[in-house]
Amino acid sequence: MTIQKLIIAGFGGQGVMLIGELIAYAAMLEGKEVTWMPAYGPEMRGGTANCSVVVSSRPIASPVVDEPTAVVVMNTPSLEKFEELLVPGGELFINSSLIRRKAVRSDVHVNYIDCNEIAIRSQTDKAANMVMLGAILSRTNVASPASAETAMKALFSGKKAAMIPSNMKALSAWKDLAKSSA
Repeated sequence: MTIQKLIIAGFGGQGVMLIGELIAYAAMLEGKEVTWMPAYGPEMRGGTANCSVVVSSRPIASPVVDEPTAVVVMNTPSLEKFEELLVPGGELFINSSLIRRKAVRSDVHVNYIDCNEIAIRSQTDKAANMVMLGAILSRTNVASPASAETAMKALFSGKKAAMIPSNMKALSAWKDLAKSSA
């Protein structure tokens, strides 16, 4: 791996910041260079939110991601805003539970992940973001699921620690129902 540049976006409250934070922490645990930069809309919950994550085997010159190698979108406004930025051949992750339109790009690999439905079927209703994280880890190899679990244990303390088992279940549940198209 040389460098992966990700933009992760959705509505506030969908856990997009947590996806980015877990990727950054997990990659750091593996000895990789990382940056994580959050960006919020005017409202926290329900407004737009996105973050940029850069993971590299070499020092990172800038945390700014203007040509992402992967774009993760949890809602339609995020798809409309960030799809065009993705580099040709990059990975586009679409939460097909909430986004009804298809990707317009034909020069990228599109991953339609039915995050909300998969989370419900695996009895982890509130972990749609962890379903998406599982898909991201699988397709981009930015970090391993084992490192993500270690990162989760470090970040989820106190009452949040009780959420680790269901989040780990959701992290691997995406494989059962995910659809991918080239």
